[in-house]
Amino acid sequence: MQPIKQLSRILDNLADSENYLFALDDLRGALPDAGPGSFKALLSRAQKSGILKRVCKGIYLYQRINYPAGHILFHTAVKLRADAFNYLSLESVLSDAGVISQIPLNWITLMSSGRSHIVDCGEFGHIEYIHTKRKPDDVANQLTYDRECRLWRASVALALLDMKLTRRNTDLVDWSLANELV
Repeated sequence: MQPIKQLSRILDNLADSENYLFALDDLRGALPDAGPGSFKALLSRAQKSGILKRVCKGIYLYQRINYPAGHILFHTAVKLRADAFNYLSLESVLSDAGVISQIPLNWITLMSSGRSHIVDCGEFGHIEYIHTKRKPDDVANQLTYDRECRLWRASVALALLDMKLTRRNTDLVDWSLANELV
């Protein structure tokens, strides 16, 4: 069987609405006998044929299933930093709560135990990780788990504190509403 058909068949069996993003290691595991050059060529063919779509470096979207389009950035953030402590905060949380007037389009902000970094996800948007030295125990009482995003979400009070500690611009914060929610 041709490698592209083999990859397609494996992904047809593995992918569903919960598991539609694949890291390079996931894909390499599907075809362990492919050498580095042939694996790279296979990924290129899979993208050209519409089987896979590159979200960002190392993460691919399997397009042949029904996936939650509005959550691709969140799910990609989880996949990229699965080994770190991450939680949604800053402008993402404050915008969702209506505390800031502008909604960041295609841009999510997370606090992370990993290094600060902005990941360009092309047409999908950007993921901004801001480093924190906090441990999960330090903020556990101010976090809730967001099942749709598959991430921990800061309370408004924690998001405001994160804004101050990271010296982010707070000019757009509606402080009267923020004080009601805190």
